[in-house]
Amino acid sequence: MRPAPCRIGAAAGGAGARGERSRAPPPQPPAWAGQGRRGGRRALSADVRQAVGQPAGSRGREGRVSHGIAGTLLGEMALCAKKRPPEEERRARANDREYNEKFQYASNCIKTSKYNILTFLPVNLFEQFQEVANTYFLFLLILQLIPQISSLSWFTTIVPLVLVLTITAVKDATDDYFRHKSDNQVNNRQSQVLINGVLQQEQWMNVCVGDIIKLENNQFVAADLLLLSSSEPHGLCYIETAELDGETNMKVRQAIPVTSELGDISKLAKFDGEVICEPPNNKLDKFSGTLYWKENKFPLSNQNMLLRGCVLRNTEWCFGLVIFAGPDTKLMQNSGRTKFKRTSIDRLMNTLVLWIFGFLVCMGVILAIGNAIWEHEVGTRFQVYLPWDEAVDSAFFSGFLSFWSYIIILNTVVPISLYVRYVTSLPQGLPRELKWSHSKVFFSVKMHCAGLEHRALSEMLTACIPEAEGLQRGPVWVGHLPAPAPSLTSCPLCSVEVIRLGHSYFINWDKKMFCMKKRTPAEARTTTLNEELGQVEYIFSDKTGTLTQNIMVFNKCSIHGRSYGDVFDVLGHKAELGERPEPIDFSFNPLADKKFLFWDPTLLEAVKMGDRHTHEFFRLLSLCHTVMSEEKNEAQSPDEGALVTAARNFGFVFRSRTPKTITVHELGTAITYQLLAILDFNNIRKRMSVIVRNPEGKIRLYCKGADTILLERLHHSTQELLNTTTDHLNEYAGEGLRTLVLAYKDLDEEYYEEWAERRLQASLAQDSREDRLASVYEEVESDMVLLGATAIEDKLQQGVPETIALLTLANIKIWVLTGDKQETAVNIGYSCKMLTDDMTEVFIVTGHTVLEVREELRKAREKMMDSSRTVGNGFTYQEKLSSKLASVLEAVAGEYALVINGHSLAHALEADMELEFLETACACKAVICCRVTPLQKAQVVELVKKYKKAVTLAIGDGANDVSMIKTAHIGVGISGQEGIQAVLASDYSFSQFKFLQRLLLVHGRWSYLRMCKFLCYFFYKNFAFTMVHFWFGFFCGFSAQTVYDQYFITLYNIVYTSLPVLAMGVFDQDVPEQRSMEYPKLYEPGQLNLLFNKREFFICIAQGIYTSVLMFFIPYGVFAEATRDDGTQLADYQSFAVTVATSLVIVVSVQIGLDTGYWTAINHFFIWGSLAVYFAILFAMHSNGLFDMFPNQFRFVGNAQNTLAQPTVWLTIVLTTVVCIMPVVAFRFLRLHLKPDLSDTVRYTQLVRKKQKAQHRCMRRVGRTGSRRSGYAFSHQEGFGELIMSGKNMRVSSLALSSFTTRSSSSWIESLRRKKSDSASSPSGGADKPLKG
Repeated sequence: MRPAPCRIGAAAGGAGARGERSRAPPPQPPAWAGQGRRGGRRALSADVRQAVGQPAGSRGREGRVSHGIAGTLLGEMALCAKKRPPEEERRARANDREYNEKFQYASNCIKTSKYNILTFLPVNLFEQFQEVANTYFLFLLILQLIPQISSLSWFTTIVPLVLVLTITAVKDATDDYFRHKSDNQVNNRQSQVLINGVLQQEQWMNVCVGDIIKLENNQFVAADLLLLSSSEPHGLCYIETAELDGETNMKVRQAIPVTSELGDISKLAKFDGEVICEPPNNKLDKFSGTLYWKENKFPLSNQNMLLRGCVLRNTEWCFGLVIFAGPDTKLMQNSGRTKFKRTSIDRLMNTLVLWIFGFLVCMGVILAIGNAIWEHEVGTRFQVYLPWDEAVDSAFFSGFLSFWSYIIILNTVVPISLYVRYVTSLPQGLPRELKWSHSKVFFSVKMHCAGLEHRALSEMLTACIPEAEGLQRGPVWVGHLPAPAPSLTSCPLCSVEVIRLGHSYFINWDKKMFCMKKRTPAEARTTTLNEELGQVEYIFSDKTGTLTQNIMVFNKCSIHGRSYGDVFDVLGHKAELGERPEPIDFSFNPLADKKFLFWDPTLLEAVKMGDRHTHEFFRLLSLCHTVMSEEKNEAQSPDEGALVTAARNFGFVFRSRTPKTITVHELGTAITYQLLAILDFNNIRKRMSVIVRNPEGKIRLYCKGADTILLERLHHSTQELLNTTTDHLNEYAGEGLRTLVLAYKDLDEEYYEEWAERRLQASLAQDSREDRLASVYEEVESDMVLLGATAIEDKLQQGVPETIALLTLANIKIWVLTGDKQETAVNIGYSCKMLTDDMTEVFIVTGHTVLEVREELRKAREKMMDSSRTVGNGFTYQEKLSSKLASVLEAVAGEYALVINGHSLAHALEADMELEFLETACACKAVICCRVTPLQKAQVVELVKKYKKAVTLAIGDGANDVSMIKTAHIGVGISGQEGIQAVLASDYSFSQFKFLQRLLLVHGRWSYLRMCKFLCYFFYKNFAFTMVHFWFGFFCGFSAQTVYDQYFITLYNIVYTSLPVLAMGVFDQDVPEQRSMEYPKLYEPGQLNLLFNKREFFICIAQGIYTSVLMFFIPYGVFAEATRDDGTQLADYQSFAVTVATSLVIVVSVQIGLDTGYWTAINHFFIWGSLAVYFAILFAMHSNGLFDMFPNQFRFVGNAQNTLAQPTVWLTIVLTTVVCIMPVVAFRFLRLHLKPDLSDTVRYTQLVRKKQKAQHRCMRRVGRTGSRRSGYAFSHQEGFGELIMSGKNMRVSSLALSSFTTRSSSSWIESLRRKKSDSASSPSGGADKPLKG
């Protein structure tokens, strides 16, 4: 057996041992005595130290990324029903189980457990060895089991791995036991099922497709049901879908009229209708089916469905027919895979790990060749004294064995332990159904392969655990991080995840990002993207609810060519808000909303005077909406609520509705209209209509919608009125108001009957039902008569202009993607300071054809390029954008903005024009895209991601922003007025846009800085540690002997050097948070990847190698001639090991002190405490006490005391430390004076300010007055946005520091940015050549 140390990775990541699984290795007695020549020759002296075994880390099967969300969180969701071929359609017949069983539909049984008694052991072991780290460590263990390579016996080698696998298996078995238990609890819940004409209590698992279930108030829906009847009139029922889609307001579902009267058990028992519908799918908002009953067909839609996960509210009872059960429910169909997000640092680490592994192989090859040469040239002379092992028959084979030995010893340079995972537990507030099923959530499964994110966890838990009672609403958060158990290897991911977790908690705990009004804190819903927050270059923002408050107020309107809402003074000028008289008195209307304010009395006079057009205007507002009733339900959109409230105050009060009627109080008179049809709103139609019959029998269609849609559908006779109303619309949009156009159309009875029949046939169609309905709707919504327009105000959120100004100064480009019309978006752009009057030009692209859009983009580029160089005739479509042209566009003189409409954007996003659009847009300071669809929002984000090497961030508050949020590198959700769908899909969330500046400029920049410092120091200290073995190989006959004592190798990364770097990674900062906000330019190094890149990596590696060279050769040179105080030779193996190890610990501790920019008590405690612990353990291991207890393991009694008592040793340690550290100190000193960073400049000015404050403290005390506070408050409120945009508040960075930073800060950043632009690949080369921005 070889006495070479047996180590499964230390330092840089050779081990992936999970902290909580690792155990201290059993000590190995010395085995070198009596061994072959390769073993005996390794010792420098008689006291050759023993080798140490180390258990391999393991990552259990739950860390597998390949499983996705469904695999990891739902335990690879399996259900009681066997796999079936995909369905083409679903058939379900009520009260006929025998018929439904023929189709073998899935039952309602849920199974989240993974194992049984027979399959547990083989499946669990197979899954554990699916992990890269486990396989890697198993390979190393196999190497260690070979006697010619490892000196450890098979028993002591295999025990640690078996122990780790056993602990994991026991934990998995425990978790699976509780999964079985929770499955049983869910499946055994009781539900009232109609069987043989009697309501019986049945377990959920026994509910089948075709059963009729009775639900009661506040009960969860057990399966996807077709609503048959309810306790409410006309088959209405109210449900809460917060656990499905995040919407907090209640929704209304309605049974079709033919079944709404089936309230009796006897009638329901005779019901034998058959439903033919779409197969199972994950579309929560769509359902298409037909009910066949009594030889009639009845169309079914999503309004007739109750989905599993909903809660019945405000309804005493209801009956439903089970359509989808178990895995076929839309809830479970949505438990699919989620795209994981990785940071740019993670992606860089993929490349670096491969390089390091190649470097390891190269070192192994060099040392193996050296061993073969040494054995051939020198070793043959000692055959008598040191014979080869029995299995070694040549020098070549000896070198081959040495190669694998050195792979084991030097594997610590490969950070394989970056794959180690951490396990957390869910909070106690989670429901029982899936609490144990999801009892393990991983902050990051792999640093390189990206881990499960809290956002994904929240999504899936929200989707999958609605059945349990008492669910606490709100985003799901991981509870705690268990403390790691001792590990034998370097575990950087442990540190990485602790650092990331700490940064996430700093975000959660930030009181300055806490909204007092909504009692909503900021929340980091993932721990894997924190450092990416410090590298954002593009922000894509929604407007409504993100930049604005999404609190709609009816502000103005245009009725039959007359505008209402403005108040004029005696001179005929518009009165400002502060100059307006008292608002209109609505006391004449007892049903008026007292919170509603309107200042123009002429509108109320027109109502009282009986103006026909005004009455028709408010009649439309009171009829054309989807509000159910004012008593039980709120409006489903803020716009709709504002319009209905306005109609209410002006005397047209919506009171109630039934499936066939709408009741309105018109100026005190109750009038009931027969509701013939609702043509509902969607993102494609952008309008909604109702067809009603008034008491006189007249049929009229009322329609409201976007002006771009509705104005195209008006009768030609309204052209003059159209022109006037268009002027009013432009005026309203110019004031930043949201506009809608109102129109109507009279229908004769005969035409309506024909149209209704066509609508019925379209609604019954099984294929392309939506397209057919849209065609029918398009037909009737034509040749309408213009009635007027509404203008709704949506005010900016507080702090939006200041936030955009600061982010712009940080070189972050902000694009607004909104569905509002162009004029409204442009006005908001000016209000929030995205657009300014100082801009050189604002380009507006409104082309309706490909050629028009291309020409407008070409002209925009020409104007921008004229400011920097002459382009001649520009370029046409056939000309490809060159890298030179791209860099010219990026460096244009002046500030430009681009505004583009949705129809123009559709052409601009086509494959042959997207690059032209991208280059034009990226050259602009601000971009506003108007009238865009949710899909277009995601396409714009994807376009920038595809061609620009830039980090993107998307922020929004509504369901229409979800696709954009998921597409961007970082998604931020605003918890606003539109539910929490955006929050559930996001990586970070808070309640106001203004918090974004703090999230990026403070938390994001600090996280990036800390992570980069951690990684640089991590690679440095591990290369300094490991490379000493490489140099030592040239002096021990390449026999794979190690330099350090076995316990030092074990404890170096987990005790001596882990806590100081952890403290730096969690607490370090270059400048205080106030300075981070004051100097946005500090953000730019992150955008340019300056703090950790391939260059910085090689610098760290070079510094580590340099340190290792000095660490080995200085003590080696000293020990060659040095003697002890008594004149004996100083050199022996143990003394040399103690000296080198002590030098290493001191050097890396001094280095971490130099790297720390912000000292706290924790930093001091960890750094000096780690040194103290090192010496305490060192002396303890060489003490008499341990020798008496373990004589075979601690044989070198008094070695540390004797070695460190020699002045020569301390001189050597000091010399080594000085020579290693002084070049670093000198380099940083010169850089600080010759080429300081902007952060260095800011720190310098901070010191200057402190000195000035100390000098003038007395003067400030004398000059203090009592009125100062109110003066500050007033000045702070007025004109702060203007001040920021003007740059005057950047006094230090741009004015006072200009002379100090002329040669450095901004200049070197700008030069790097120019280099980055110049090196951008040509976009004409295709999608595989990304542009750098």
